Amino acid sequence: MSKTVTKTLQATLATPTTGKEQRLQRLLDTYRDALQDAFDAGASTMSAVNDIVTPYDLPYQAKDALKSYVPKLRDTYNAEELDDEHPVRLVNRAAKFDYSEEREYGFVWQVPQSGRGTNFWIPLRINPEQESLWFDLLDGDATAGELRLQKYRTSWELHVTVNYSVEESTESNDSTYIGFDVGESALITGCALKRDVPREPILVNGSQARHLCKEMFTTLRRLQSRDAAEWRVDERFHHYQNALTDIVEKASRQAVEYAGSFENPVIVLEDLSYIREHLDYSKWMNRRLHNWAFARLQGRIEDKATEEGIPVKYVNAAYTSQTCHACGRLGRRSQQAEFVCPHDDCHISEFQADINAAANIAGRVDPWGESVRWEPGRDDSPQDGSACDSATVHRETSPRTGQMTLSAYSD
Repeated sequence: MSKTVTKTLQATLATPTTGKEQRLQRLLDTYRDALQDAFDAGASTMSAVNDIVTPYDLPYQAKDALKSYVPKLRDTYNAEELDDEHPVRLVNRAAKFDYSEEREYGFVWQVPQSGRGTNFWIPLRINPEQESLWFDLLDGDATAGELRLQKYRTSWELHVTVNYSVEESTESNDSTYIGFDVGESALITGCALKRDVPREPILVNGSQARHLCKEMFTTLRRLQSRDAAEWRVDERFHHYQNALTDIVEKASRQAVEYAGSFENPVIVLEDLSYIREHLDYSKWMNRRLHNWAFARLQGRIEDKATEEGIPVKYVNAAYTSQTCHACGRLGRRSQQAEFVCPHDDCHISEFQADINAAANIAGRVDPWGESVRWEPGRDDSPQDGSACDSATVHRETSPRTGQMTLSAYSD
């Protein structure tokens, strides 16, 4: 059984000639004027928008996109005002592409213009990883949705939404559940559960993303304190966002490849409504970066998993970093990377904290495919701290040594 998947193809327009640059800019400026006028007039129906945009010198693909988009701005997007940097939206009838291996840039796009015989072709620098989907679009194996054309300083980008079919993933009775914990020190920690035992974990280091976060916050704060031009602030923000997007793409691909190395894999992710870790840079940074990065990373894991036919499930991740995956009772993180289970009857003494959390996430899916309702096991230790060292002083040696390194795991 197949299902329809939606994905966005990305391409950069090859540097246009002066004449084509002027026509692209005129298309963008006219579109934004029409969008602003329709919004200011409070047009809430396609007919009302049509009355406003008809006089504008725009191709019909842009006018049709406006008629669909403007009525949604207030009701769906709760827009009180418009951003000045809106891209040109075009309906799927603008998706006219061609390919020839004899050209320097194989793919070209026919840019729609108003009037008969005014359209022109422009080469595209496509994302090499999306090449197969571009060919599917040409062959009819994928269908185009909305197109968006945007200018970033001196370059133009085209985003094309495509729909295509993939085989729907099915869960086997002998599935291997693989939990992924998203964090700061480790960007992604993955752990497969076999017979309820963690196996062959993977950790993707988060130091590069963390460094970019700090650098981004420091740079943008400095620019804002100097009253730098808005375009300068936006340029730096886009630079860091692009760098973080690259990290997210590589990390999500690594996660799905890891999951694919197991038989009958099922990826298990935490429900972000229960997210428990927060960056400390500022509320502004949390809004602009942190929430985006976590959600984006999980979204890209799910997208890539769907393409590979791997099922994805979400579970409540409350207390996953504070609970022992073996006995299900509360423990503690004596250090950021170390989880300690203080219960004498549990064979776990010390465990790598992120792997412990990933194992908990993987273990919260029941055989029928529903999230397990979970309550933490009772912690009987005195709450006044009088017995805070009792686990260390009085407990017997665990029959299994604490597992703190990846080399301790094997089948």
